[in-house]
Amino acid sequence: MRLEGQETAGQPRVTLLPTPNGSGPSQELEGHWPEIPGRSPCVAGVIPVIYYSILLGLGLPVNLLTAVALARLAARTRKASYHYLLALTASDIVTQVVIVFVGFLLQGAVLAREVPQAVVRTANILEFAANHASVWIAVLLTIDRYDALCHPLHHRAASSPGRTRRAITIVLGAALLTGIPFYWWLDVWRDADPPSTLDEVLKWAHCLTVYFIPCGIFLVTNSAIICRLRRRGRSGLRPRLGKSTAILLGVTTLFTFLWAPRIFVMLFHLYVAPVHRDWRVHLALDVANMAAMLNTAVNFGLYCFVSKTFRVTIQEVIHSAHLPCSLGSRPEGTGVEPMLKPPELPKGAEL
Repeated sequence: MRLEGQETAGQPRVTLLPTPNGSGPSQELEGHWPEIPGRSPCVAGVIPVIYYSILLGLGLPVNLLTAVALARLAARTRKASYHYLLALTASDIVTQVVIVFVGFLLQGAVLAREVPQAVVRTANILEFAANHASVWIAVLLTIDRYDALCHPLHHRAASSPGRTRRAITIVLGAALLTGIPFYWWLDVWRDADPPSTLDEVLKWAHCLTVYFIPCGIFLVTNSAIICRLRRRGRSGLRPRLGKSTAILLGVTTLFTFLWAPRIFVMLFHLYVAPVHRDWRVHLALDVANMAAMLNTAVNFGLYCFVSKTFRVTIQEVIHSAHLPCSLGSRPEGTGVEPMLKPPELPKGAEL
């Protein structure tokens, strides 16, 4: 995630872009890396730029395709789980555009220059809001699946598309509000001074909001779901693992493992070694950020692996998108009959 920079005395009130190549040179590396105005060396070199370019080039079209397919399934079946997965995919799209494209690639790799502090801090709000929305929509999906398996009568009576949309709207609004305090987020890449109280509070708020609290909910609800399925097996009933439940377990497990390195390195940086002084922490944070952003692009493969319905819908979307293209590419004179034909004269009555 791109993080906002910290001003130092005697410099203008502008912020150097905090990017994967935006940390200050460490004491160990000063003799090996040339100083470049407005940019500082990165141990990983151009690998993060290549990685994020591939992630965006493949992940964004795949997420758009996923969103179209889930929108069709949600309209067709009116199931709450499809609405939650659609909202989760939309949040991943926003995360890829705001963090990967604008934060890492556009501002970092393309511009690589000083940016007004207000612009960077405003982008921080959008980035953290997108992260919070993605994680907490997954929490909604978890609670919905728990309710469906452990309290099926209550779930059938209370579940409705309108209620699902209201829950998603509340989470999106709360995500935007919880992103506002991160306007004052400080840059882990160059904060040479010891962390202030505000910096420490914001970093802990980030770790709690985006990882520890959601993962606690995932652990409790998923454990309850698995125990419920095992009890069904012991009682002689077939412990059927539905597709929605399998997708839920896959989504939450992938998130837990892919985001764990970022949270660990963030706390290590806060209390043990700052990124700008130790190239190993710098490299670890680069890798941790890449793993965390991978979480925005892997769900498509999970949905295809688990759900035949999703695979069929994807084929329908691709076919329906390909058909107009194939019709439009026909050579002139082949003639495609119009949808509404003019009334024909009876045979033998031609003028």
